[in-house]
Amino acid sequence: MNMTSNFWNRLLMAAAALSACTTLAHQDAAASVSGASPLADKVRAANSRFVDVKAATAEGYAPIPCASGITGGAMGIHYVNGQYLKDGKIDIARPEAVMYEPMADGTLRLVAVEYIASKGPASLDGQLFNFNSAPNRYGLGEFYELHVWAWKGNPTGTFADMNPKVSCEHAMAPSQ
Repeated sequence: MNMTSNFWNRLLMAAAALSACTTLAHQDAAASVSGASPLADKVRAANSRFVDVKAATAEGYAPIPCASGITGGAMGIHYVNGQYLKDGKIDIARPEAVMYEPMADGTLRLVAVEYIASKGPASLDGQLFNFNSAPNRYGLGEFYELHVWAWKGNPTGTFADMNPKVSCEHAMAPSQ
């Protein structure tokens, strides 16, 4: 009887452990899609006006071509504010770039923002920026940047550069 009781106790513990692991995996997947990052929530609240790309252009943002990753995924089309790039300030409500994914119907969907600093190490609300050395593919000097995927979940992380769920497939070629 003791051996049977021991078996059932082990089986119950194994089932509980499996249930806990499954729950944690589900929570991690939900967090990456729902923007469970407190910083992403703050960024979304401070920048929701950019859901309409007209708000970005009205505030002085101008588009640069869609950026795709070498190994897949993309960042999308960046709308960059030159004044914010030059002012040296990091302000959650004034990102240096607003990022849109081009859609098949020709519209642009807000997916993320990017904060950029020329001096560092830089951080926003405790989140450290990534360092980009020079030379780089942008033709810029060294700089620090932080992408915040506040509107589209990123399986590689809320603050990763590229998002495998974003594509430049529907970006229009520049006019000749």
